[in-house]
Amino acid sequence: MSVIDAVLWGAAVVFAMVLIADPRAARRVAPLVLALLIVGALMQWLVEGFRWHLVPVQLLIALMLGFVLTEGDTEPARRRLVPRSGIGVLAAVSVIPWAVPPVPELPEPTGRYAVGSEIFRWVDQSRAEPATAAGDDRRNVVVQAWYPADQRSPRRWVYLDGHGRLPARVGQLPGFLLAEYSGIDSHASADVPLARDRAQWPVVLFSPGYGAPRAFYTGLVTDLASRGFIVLAVDHPYESGVTELADGTIATTVGQIADDDPDGTRFMTEHLDTRTADLRFVLDQLGRPEVLGPLADRVDLGSLTATGHSLGGAAALSTLSADPRLTAAANIDGTLYGTLAERTLDRPVLLLESDRSETGHSQHYLDGNGALLDRLDAPGFRYEVSQADHYSFTDVPQFLSTPARFVITGIFGGSRGPAATQRATNDILVPFLTGSHNDIPAAAAAHDGISGGPIPG
Repeated sequence: MSVIDAVLWGAAVVFAMVLIADPRAARRVAPLVLALLIVGALMQWLVEGFRWHLVPVQLLIALMLGFVLTEGDTEPARRRLVPRSGIGVLAAVSVIPWAVPPVPELPEPTGRYAVGSEIFRWVDQSRAEPATAAGDDRRNVVVQAWYPADQRSPRRWVYLDGHGRLPARVGQLPGFLLAEYSGIDSHASADVPLARDRAQWPVVLFSPGYGAPRAFYTGLVTDLASRGFIVLAVDHPYESGVTELADGTIATTVGQIADDDPDGTRFMTEHLDTRTADLRFVLDQLGRPEVLGPLADRVDLGSLTATGHSLGGAAALSTLSADPRLTAAANIDGTLYGTLAERTLDRPVLLLESDRSETGHSQHYLDGNGALLDRLDAPGFRYEVSQADHYSFTDVPQFLSTPARFVITGIFGGSRGPAATQRATNDILVPFLTGSHNDIPAAAAAHDGISGGPIPG
């Protein structure tokens, strides 16, 4: 919220409280106060344009003006009660921006490097698009690269695909709430080269949770990139809440669980298979310098790993099972589907999970991950992050103000907070993804409330 927003909101709410408590005193100063409020509202509109979160304040000013102009002290108290009640309701509703800030702030990356970014909108001509009826639709795979850089530039990518054309809902969030997310600072620059102190950089594929756009993991992946990785965050079109395809089409979530698939197992297995093919296609692109822009000839094809959150974590393991080019994979809080839990993986696996008592992992989650780790024919690690819920690995908690997060975490859990959860996650991921397995226990022990360790061989 800008300074002008805060001043306008504060002055309107204070005057509303005075008007409700002592209408006679409020009327004496109303001409000056309301004139200033109206001028302030006009200035805000001229400087910043329409902003949804100020609509309750604007309505509040209009209602107070109407009350002052039309109501007198001789009016019966019962008739004065209705507009005063309306003023009170609008004053309360106008608090929403303090709970849901129009432009959330993301934590700054903690690594030694600045972060650069590039977006690739690739089309896999070998695959039909399974989510549409058109037979000639080819599968789009959208990738945002986050990478270590030596410098910053003024230009930033817009936080969320489809800005200005957002659907009614993005994941579980109303689209209008995200209208000003173009102002979010990702702490990454466009149009900057990779850092020069290495010829090539290790690559990490990142797959989001079901329905979540890649943008919702910006805090996590930019921090990982700042520590010396090229992170390729993948959008899976028609599953992600919003994705811009190569031809400019805005794709939203389609499909629903069939009546004969009550637990959604078949539905999620189909999406897992599609995601696995998407990630393998991204690996194919890494061998084509002509499509990699600033990444050309800078990727270390001998150090390719994958991670992801929720269904994205399962996709990382599924791709590890299907593609020998990956050297390791980490699953962050993901339930396994299909036959994945029955496979024997022969390269290192890490399971990072939120607090079981707060997230309430399903028996399917517990049994599947337990079975996969039991069958593992390579080093394995499992850590539980206390006071972190399923969404603590994402940016979503940052979409609420600090006071609102305090209230929500008091009810639902996740009090560790997204910044601390993501920092701990990356502290563990870095030695795992680089193969420095002996350093993982110390990295986990540096954070209070993280339990687990290597899986007994």
